[in-house]
Amino acid sequence: MTELAGVEISQHRQVCVVIPTYDNAGTVAQVATAAHAYCQNVIVVDDGSNDETPAILKGLECQGITIVSHDKNRGKGCALKTGFLKAMEMGYSHAITMDADGQHYPSDIPQFMDCIERYPDTIIVGSRNLESENMPGKNTFANRFSNFWFTVQTWHRLADTQSGYRAYPLKKLTGLRSLTSRYEAELMLLVLAAWAGVELRTLPINVYYPPRGERVTHFRPGMDFLRISVLNTVLCILAVVYGWPRMILKKIKP
Repeated sequence: MTELAGVEISQHRQVCVVIPTYDNAGTVAQVATAAHAYCQNVIVVDDGSNDETPAILKGLECQGITIVSHDKNRGKGCALKTGFLKAMEMGYSHAITMDADGQHYPSDIPQFMDCIERYPDTIIVGSRNLESENMPGKNTFANRFSNFWFTVQTWHRLADTQSGYRAYPLKKLTGLRSLTSRYEAELMLLVLAAWAGVELRTLPINVYYPPRGERVTHFRPGMDFLRISVLNTVLCILAVVYGWPRMILKKIKP
């Protein structure tokens, strides 16, 4: 994997920003508006929010931000899929994904833009500093756990397999079908892409975690860690019977 440093913004490709959101009424408007300042093509996917998010998003439409809504909560993986389909429908070649809770800095978008221009067929994965101030301990453990199994399953190393700040070449996602619709679908997408021979690169990004009392999170430590464990078990089995043989064939194929 190659680690990249940010340089000047490039607008030469049809790039959009996809922001999935669920009950982020306190932050989604600020995140989407700030992203819109760096990229004019912003798609927000409301994954069945029950708070004031739908009303807030109606106001964002007046600013030229595209809104897509689910009638009920289907999970982050499904929200991302909806965003990707909408992006392809609108003719975009790449999608930068970022979270709606305010932890990602829209000011990092120019770095992703430049990487897309330089590496158009590569998935760019934002890499957080896991030792940063206020980083929840459970996040650090879950990420290291995920990184270890990702290396086992794909023979590749990534510093932050749980980061939601990424850039995807949409044509490379065709045919990659996840077994889950929840947030762990992002991990599975990386594994499937690695098996398919899609190049992965990392990009250092900034991250903000508010003090404990101000955080809005939908992460359920017990249940979600169990889901990740089950998914990794399935992926390890698939790696042996499908992923590893496919990667070997790609290496020896003339």
